Amino acid sequence: MPAPMLQSTVLGVPCRRGKVRDVYDLGDRLVIVASDRISAFDWVLPTGIPDKGKILTQMTLFWLDFLQVPNHFLSTDLKEMGPAFADQHEQLAGRTMLVRKTQVVPIECVVRGYLAGSGWKEYRQSGTVCRQKLPARLREGERLPEPIFTPATKAESGHDENIPFEQMAAEVGDLAHELKRRSIDIYVRAAEYAGGRGILLADTKFEWGLLPSGEAILIDEVLTPDSSRYWPGETYVPGASPPSYDKQFVRDWLEQSGWDKNSPPPPLPEDVVTRTGAKYLEALTRLTQ
Repeated sequence: MPAPMLQSTVLGVPCRRGKVRDVYDLGDRLVIVASDRISAFDWVLPTGIPDKGKILTQMTLFWLDFLQVPNHFLSTDLKEMGPAFADQHEQLAGRTMLVRKTQVVPIECVVRGYLAGSGWKEYRQSGTVCRQKLPARLREGERLPEPIFTPATKAESGHDENIPFEQMAAEVGDLAHELKRRSIDIYVRAAEYAGGRGILLADTKFEWGLLPSGEAILIDEVLTPDSSRYWPGETYVPGASPPSYDKQFVRDWLEQSGWDKNSPPPPLPEDVVTRTGAKYLEALTRLTQ
């Protein structure tokens, strides 16, 4: 098993590091490097998942090509990013994208086709998701009558917070209606494709950015297991939360490890790393081959 790439190093270029991605600023463009870091319960874990960043990047590129919607992607050619990146081929190849810089819309555009996660928690309490009334007696994991748009605030740390559409509209104006329409359209097309490959796209979140012209384009990762809830169709049964193609093994192990979630998390055992990496790879393989 190769060693995970936990942090990229490109000298002389300003860099901002998120939970998973290292973002280098070239002025009018950005370079996004997907590391092998993995986060859970709002902590970045000390153990990475080998090649996870490459899988996330490949999946994003696949979906951008499939969807054919205006987006920020420019190139994966390290030479186009400059000598500092071309000289780091071994650490950056397969996990790096040159993209257009945008003004990021400060809202996570979440689309849900099934009742799960925070949506299920709210529904049990009030029969709503993001204050949208849903039919009574729905079960956990059940398919919704139609996909719903449930925006959320973008949190720098901690959990994103679900907000009503009216609050999004108050923050970004008429753009809210355009992003709602476009996000639902992408979800519907992606869910139909994934369903044909035996995978259910339960929900996903999109990020959008504005070009200087004012045009909104799709940015960041797209329809990856880190930004989406994918379920294997062959084992899906409404009434429970199905196993996901994501960091489920990591969360399960942490829950039973005795970790208090308030102090630095413990290293992951090798079998959890291996099984998690296999899930990410399986999702990529089933969707793209």
